[in-house]
Amino acid sequence: MTTIQYLSYSKPKRALLKTLQFFKSIPSKCGIFFKKIPGFFYKVFSKIGSPFTKLYDALINGDWKTKLTFLFSGFGEISRKQYIRGILHLVFEIVFILYMALFGASYLSRLYNFGDFASGQIEIDTPPFIVYRYQDDSFMILLYSVISIVIILCFIYSWYSSITFSKKLQDMLEVGKHTSDKELLSSLTNRNYDKTLLAFPMLGILVFTVIPILIMICIGFTNYNSYHMPPKQLFDWVGTSNFENLFGMKDSGASEGYAYIFVNILLWTLIWAFFATFSNYFFGMIVAIMINAKGIKLKKLWRTVLVTTIAVPQFVSLLLLSKMFSDIGFVNRLLESLGIISERIDFLNQKYLSNVMIILINMWVGIPYTVLICTGILLNIPADLYESARIDGASPYKMYMKITLPYMLFVTTPYLISQFVGNINNFNVIYLLTQGRPLITEVPNDTNAGATDLLITWLYKLTASSAAVDYGLSSVIGLIIFCIVAFFSLIFYGRTKSVKNEEDFQ
Repeated sequence: MTTIQYLSYSKPKRALLKTLQFFKSIPSKCGIFFKKIPGFFYKVFSKIGSPFTKLYDALINGDWKTKLTFLFSGFGEISRKQYIRGILHLVFEIVFILYMALFGASYLSRLYNFGDFASGQIEIDTPPFIVYRYQDDSFMILLYSVISIVIILCFIYSWYSSITFSKKLQDMLEVGKHTSDKELLSSLTNRNYDKTLLAFPMLGILVFTVIPILIMICIGFTNYNSYHMPPKQLFDWVGTSNFENLFGMKDSGASEGYAYIFVNILLWTLIWAFFATFSNYFFGMIVAIMINAKGIKLKKLWRTVLVTTIAVPQFVSLLLLSKMFSDIGFVNRLLESLGIISERIDFLNQKYLSNVMIILINMWVGIPYTVLICTGILLNIPADLYESARIDGASPYKMYMKITLPYMLFVTTPYLISQFVGNINNFNVIYLLTQGRPLITEVPNDTNAGATDLLITWLYKLTASSAAVDYGLSSVIGLIIFCIVAFFSLIFYGRTKSVKNEEDFQ
């Protein structure tokens, strides 16, 4: 079928043809998928085996300097006049051995049970005669064990790098090519300057992001809670017990209660993130289009008003609005004085109504930001596109759908994704307006979880404002939040046209 024949059909017929074509293509796509599986596993195993192949080559074909590098990291580089790199590898090996001997090994040896003795009474000769002495701290054992494991992995990479580079220097010398520290310094300031600049940021990510995530994952498999609180008590590994509690996989009332609360809060989190993101985006775009439209006077004034609203700290606006819409607030009093209501409405403490109010209030707070972002983009859309569309007889709606919206989405899709991810973790709006109220009462609820709680606010309640603190369960929730955020950030961002075709609208 030619393109002209396809376009001559009506829209329902084209949709039907697309559907039939989709189902027809399923067998061929499945065949292509299964054909790719062997090649995929071959690539995976090749990458996994590559380091071992290089080490084997260095051990068999390396000279005595390269072989000695297996014991003394950096020796092969120092002996071949790569002093800076070799000394760094050697110093790191010495520091690593001292760290593990004096510090790391002690914590790793207690990781399997997080210590044997938490605290105990000892007698002393002076008042108060009996004091507590803390011995094993489960959390510190976990913390330093994770740090030690990361350091071990870094040392393995450094050791492997030293050996393979020593073998590379050996091969270069065999063909008469000599190297020195000057080439290394030149590389760090020229060809590999990007790695030099990113070294400290990557170190920061490792220390402040990767290690906390690893600790959070480990805590999710423990019973770290108010009944096992270091240093007075020890906590222990409990396997997947926290996951089973959260997903209702255990045959207990508490587990079913957690599962009900989790499902409700997860659904509300996703609904909130969707409406909070796209309501601000589309209404902000409409307001920006209205301000930029021809014939609208005092454009600078309206933009200045929007900037002024942004200048007010968000938490001040949210606290003020929470007071205004409370059961004794200004809005209820005004409606009573006008005779519109006879009984006061608690806008922020009623199921469903409080959810709607949060979204509306968030629009009031967030639309000015979107207006300012959209204003700059709208001014950069070529006017020739609109003039050509008018000559062809396009309506304002058509011009919006075919010119304005595609251009805006192309430029602002990364912003939309970041806003969606940010709203999943939007602690301020929820907690300052409702503190998660109204409480979920359909099941036993000792965590004070509410119908307007997000996963992040429920996590906070489990760790800070609950009578029974449960770090193990909250770590599982944190891990789920991380997976959701990572999914939307990595998968959707990489598939956007802004990334794939970034030069299209330049």
